[in-house]
Amino acid sequence: MNKNILVSGGAGFIGSHVCKLLNQKGYTPIVIDNLSTGYKEFVKWGPLIKADIQDKKAVKDLIQKYEPIAAMNFASYINVGESVQNPSKYYVNNVANSTIFFETLVENNVKNVVFSSTAAVYGNPIQDKIDESHPYLPVNPYGQTKLMMEQILKDFSTAYNSKYVIFRYFNATGSDPELEIGESHYPETHLIPLVVDALQGRRESITVFGDDYDTADGTCVRDYIHVLDLAEAHVLGVEHLLAGKDSCIMNLGNGNGFSVSEVIDVVKKVSGKEIPVTSGSRRDGDPGTLVASSKLAKDILNWSPKITSLEDMVNPVIQWREKWFRKN
Repeated sequence: MNKNILVSGGAGFIGSHVCKLLNQKGYTPIVIDNLSTGYKEFVKWGPLIKADIQDKKAVKDLIQKYEPIAAMNFASYINVGESVQNPSKYYVNNVANSTIFFETLVENNVKNVVFSSTAAVYGNPIQDKIDESHPYLPVNPYGQTKLMMEQILKDFSTAYNSKYVIFRYFNATGSDPELEIGESHYPETHLIPLVVDALQGRRESITVFGDDYDTADGTCVRDYIHVLDLAEAHVLGVEHLLAGKDSCIMNLGNGNGFSVSEVIDVVKKVSGKEIPVTSGSRRDGDPGTLVASSKLAKDILNWSPKITSLEDMVNPVIQWREKWFRKN
């Protein structure tokens, strides 16, 4: 039986971890990636087609060759700050190009889609734990592009009889235990790898932006979700669709928040080393606390995160980034 899954952006951080798990579960990930932010070395478990997702001929050709039974979309720009400074780049790629990609899928009878969205669609929280009923109030173009794509997928489903599972991530982190793949962005904007870079001397210090929030230690609290748990949800999501079940939208988070100071302290504890820390003022649009309720994913997919301690999330990041930058 054909078990090919088309994975756009499969050379990136989350996409590559999903591809690895798909392979372990007996599927073959067919990766399409232009390698603008991903890495050829991360594509280890199936073929790589180097192309843009808006290249209708390239997408059509690979669909005809591999006949995928479903598609997953990770191909998007994700830097929130850059989206504010250069919104055109985000609307063109995350909305226009993704719409062309989904159009090509339905034209070629690939009608089961798992889509990578974000908690940024919610904006500043108005409740302690954010569930899917929270109002959609994105405060930056990145979150707005993902919300627009969610609506487009809903409209495609109505018009073309396609099905979708949409996952709204909170803060993805971690690495696979074999250290084959990990997280590397240029520039890096995510807290845990930035703290690790300060630990390992690739940056002079880590800056804490604001220490006067209404949290236990005054620093921002975020929900960190391990990339392996994200990968498991994606496999469950595609199997949900292949079983003929209904479209759905779900949060993926740990359900617990860790503060910036806690992250720094845990990296110091795990490594046994000090980390230079500097203080900065609050950044515009940074809410004090962002924590997920993932009850819906548990109810629908029987999914819950397995890697929940900060130590278990941080340790492989330290190991992988040391290995990666030694080679690169």
